[in-house]
Formats: sequence, structure tokens, C-alpha cells
Amino acid sequence: MNPLVGTVILLPRNAGVLLLRGYRAVISPLYGEVCRYYPSCSAYALGAVQEHGLVVGSALAARRLARCHPWAEGGIDDVPLKRKRRYVVTSFGFVVTQSHGKG
Repeated sequence: MNPLVGTVILLPRNAGVLLLRGYRAVISPLYGEVCRYYPSCSAYALGAVQEHGLVVGSALAARRLARCHPWAEGGIDDVPLKRKRRYVVTSFGFVVTQSHGKG
């Protein structure tokens, strides 16, 4: 895949990653350790967007938030992984094509 095309295709996903990273840095610490699940809901949302893209990842995060309530049992709830991964995640959390990740 052309690196420019890959960057344009991944732009919405990386905008979501940037938004979630900002939330996790600024707002999430104000709540403290209150999540009943591991990883926390914001970490789950970040992983879901990184793995599945902005639309599907947001839907998975919304489903997770709907399950997170005072009567929830909680526990470990990891993001479901895709069978075939076409992208890699940078140390900051941005998603890039595999040709970028190997550079």
C-alpha cells in the first residue's frame, strides 16, 4: 500500500487515538481507579479504535460502557483481536501501515 494512501485511510482512526490519549491524560486521572473491568473503559476504547478503526472501535467501546455499571461483575475484558492485522501501533499509539512500522 502506498504510504500516503495508508496515512489518509488511517487519519480518522489516528484522530480518535489522539482524542482518547488526551482524555486519558487529562480527564481520566480525575476519576481515579474506579473501573470494574480490566483494562479500564478508556484503555479498552483506545485499544478498540486502534485494532478495529474508529467506527467499529467506537461501537465496541459503547457496548463496553453500557456493561459498566455498579451491578456489573467486572473482570478482565480484552479487546477482541482481528485475525489478520494489516497495521502496527507506534509507541505513542498511532496506527501506521506495516511498511512505516518497520522503518
